Amino acid sequence: MKEYDLFVPLHFPGGARIPESTIAALKKRLVDRFGGLTHFSQTNEGLWKIGRVTFRDEITILRVLADHEAEADGFFRELKQAMERDFQQEEVLMISREVMLV
Repeated sequence: MKEYDLFVPLHFPGGARIPESTIAALKKRLVDRFGGLTHFSQTNEGLWKIGRVTFRDEITILRVLADHEAEADGFFRELKQAMERDFQQEEVLMISREVMLV
């Protein structure tokens, strides 16, 4: 089984807030596909440096557990591209890790 964390930006690059309906649609898509998710709804700060400029963003984290890892990996690769386009991001961070339920 794999666990996927999606670091979801809360603002477009120009500073406008991403509509709550966009986040809700993303959550619905994940629940429909995987049967559930955990939303770490607190706002988190992301910082990264390119050259001498430090960028800052506010994010929220969605976590999904998935069987059928090859299918899930393909789904998340496609979702990442869609999110980068729809959220107008150069890159959206997603991580995966192997997990075992106890």
